[in-house]
Amino acid sequence: MPGTHAGRTRRLSPWPWLVPVAALVAGALFASSVRASEGQTLRSDYGRLPDLIREQTRVNADRADRVSALQAQVEQATAALAPGNQKTERIERASTQIAPEAGRTPVAGPTLKVSLDDAKLDGGELPAGADPDDYVIHQQDVQSVVNALWAGGAEAMMLQDQRVVSTSAVRCVGNTLILQGRVYSPPYVIQAIGDTARLQEALDRDPSVENLRGWSVRVGLGYGVEDVGEQTFPAYSGSISPKFAVVPESTTP
Repeated sequence: MPGTHAGRTRRLSPWPWLVPVAALVAGALFASSVRASEGQTLRSDYGRLPDLIREQTRVNADRADRVSALQAQVEQATAALAPGNQKTERIERASTQIAPEAGRTPVAGPTLKVSLDDAKLDGGELPAGADPDDYVIHQQDVQSVVNALWAGGAEAMMLQDQRVVSTSAVRCVGNTLILQGRVYSPPYVIQAIGDTARLQEALDRDPSVENLRGWSVRVGLGYGVEDVGEQTFPAYSGSISPKFAVVPESTTP
């Protein structure tokens, strides 16, 4: 019937003005992304992470060698200057006295070795319902062994191929260990020079290490202790300058 829709108001379509606005917003976002990424993809390339770690480890090793060479030059220059300068001579004597405690000299003696490793799974598959964290060695496991050995009177210590001193920090990132700028994968080897019987006793009575041994039996974590006889540890060549220090309050009246 004519005139049926004569009283209905016509609703305007939003598309004629929404489309240009959407295009402008999309263009602005695209330009912002290009500037933020400098023309590169914003998605992190996790596949390159192992290569980056290996490259940085190599760089750190090269720099450590360079530091060792420079330290040798400084020591030679200081030794040459000492006979003609009383102040330098006193500093050199004091440095020589504290060098063993600071790990600046090689150390030889009877050695106890502790090896830690992730659990070996049949077929590489976790049991149903198992927690993956229970099957790997963690930072606290390595630190527990290190602390127990120090408590047992260790005179010097090695972790992997590096000398451990008072400023050394054991840190784990994922399933790798970072020590003084170098990255390691399990197995982890900690060696300590000292009275091996006392060192073994310290491991046996430490509650954290006891817990680690329990998990080694329960899920197959690698934990082994071995007396490896006389060993020589190299001097520590890194920096020993602490960034932070706290002087404990005196307990004497």
